[in-house]
Amino acid sequence: MQVRVKWLDGIAFVGATGTGHAVVMDGAPEFGGRNLGPRPMEMLLLGLGGCTSFDVITMLKKARQPVLDCEVFVEGKRSEDVPKVFTEIAVHFRVYGNGLSEKHVARAVQLSSTRYCSASIMLGASAKISHDFTIIEGPAPRQADQETA
Repeated sequence: MQVRVKWLDGIAFVGATGTGHAVVMDGAPEFGGRNLGPRPMEMLLLGLGGCTSFDVITMLKKARQPVLDCEVFVEGKRSEDVPKVFTEIAVHFRVYGNGLSEKHVARAVQLSSTRYCSASIMLGASAKISHDFTIIEGPAPRQADQETA
């Protein structure tokens, strides 16, 4: 696996993956950025969320669970001192479906966090990571409903 990060200007960079995808990363205006994209440390949390979600959905589908949607919310707390590494990370799943088994969801989240999710295991070597979930009966709310909630 290989990626390339190229400086654009200021403190904005474009990251390109070996699979042909790109993302712009930038800093906050107070650090010389123009807020053109996510911060690099936010990208780490996004990667963690994507990695663990991939595992959980794959396992639930394999177990033939009636999963309709899944959201994961990842919150990281960083050290005050440089390097400002993550010290705590909370991963919370909202799994939507009709008649989902709590046992299956719990097992999928647990296996992802301890065995399959490379990002969780790697970041867990330096930060305390917690994982939990909520099962919500039915489909996820539409985007417009979420924005007003």
